[in-house]
Amino acid sequence: MIEWSQHAQEIEQKGFSCIPNVFIADEVEAIIEAIALADHSNPTFRKTNDLFAIRQFLKEVPAVRSLVFTQQFNTLIEAIFGAGYFVVKSIYFDKPEQSNWFVAYHQDLTISVDKKAALPGFGPWTVKQSQFAVQPPLDILQRNFTIRIHLDDTDKHNGALKVVPGSHAKGVYRPETIDWSKETETICEVPKGGIMIMRPLLLHASNRTTNQARRRVIHIEFSNTSLPHGLNWSEALN
Repeated sequence: MIEWSQHAQEIEQKGFSCIPNVFIADEVEAIIEAIALADHSNPTFRKTNDLFAIRQFLKEVPAVRSLVFTQQFNTLIEAIFGAGYFVVKSIYFDKPEQSNWFVAYHQDLTISVDKKAALPGFGPWTVKQSQFAVQPPLDILQRNFTIRIHLDDTDKHNGALKVVPGSHAKGVYRPETIDWSKETETICEVPKGGIMIMRPLLLHASNRTTNQARRRVIHIEFSNTSLPHGLNWSEALN
């Protein structure tokens, strides 16, 4: 429990924490096999030369749920954040060896919901592949967290996330306003089977791959908050 409390403190102060060895090698391989056996013809599966992604991952590949939510994984979540959290979004990313794209600095400012509704504090709205997304009030984002499960070793050479420590505590922080004379950058290297926990308001980015090494990541967002006035999380899993 001391170890978990240290990670909780780091998340509070810096907005992120990296934890190795949450999944053993056999558990990682079982997850990879379940993904390979899934029906890739589904429209939520996106495959190009640069990226393979599965949106609504835990719904589309239900076989992975028991493989991801191991006893250790569940214990870790409750020890760091407490009870009452549930999944509200999940995506699988596979950045292949030949991929050479980057992601600029940004915050994760939107949530996925089941419909569009005129609610104070919610907006702007977008729709992508029949999925509604909206920027909610800040207090919702401040309570949420994301866990990224790494199925490959990830370092500065194959697109490990770069983050601005502490930026999660500064509200909406536009990337073009970053003052690099005051801010620092950290590269979050995570070994295979490890995880990265981050707050959605943490500024983060990733570079192009330079070593042709594959990077597969499961991105899962959690909340403990019910949305107002009949609005629901579109991917809520209890």
